[in-house]
Amino acid sequence: MKSQKGITLVSLIIYVFAMTVVVGVIAVVSGTFMKSLRDANFYNDPIAEYTAFNSYFTEEVNHKGIEITDCQDDYIVFDNNVQYSFIPENRGIYRNQVKICWDIDSCTFSKSEKNGKTVVTVEFKAGGQDRTTTYTLQ
Repeated sequence: MKSQKGITLVSLIIYVFAMTVVVGVIAVVSGTFMKSLRDANFYNDPIAEYTAFNSYFTEEVNHKGIEITDCQDDYIVFDNNVQYSFIPENRGIYRNQVKICWDIDSCTFSKSEKNGKTVVTVEFKAGGQDRTTTYTLQ
């Protein structure tokens, strides 16, 4: 008889068994990884959150001729259509529709006039730390 090429039933069973073991190991490892990821407590540094907010807001108020069109306790709108909002439900600060800060306890905006210039005061509370910063528009 000539030599026949192909796989036997025994080798097919071995292949299927090996693939089942490999898939099972991958499932256990990925399941453990996902559980660890869910259980992880992500900690946001309040100073890093304040620094991120401060860098965005400082850049905004330093534009020449920038004006405030609306200012309430939880949001402020500039005349270039940029709005900073604090949303207490998800503890975030947004620049327009983009979330720039997480885990913020409170953030309030107030506008006043000082020596003929517009002054914005921001009270920022995160992680038990309170920061009050005053910005003068150019």
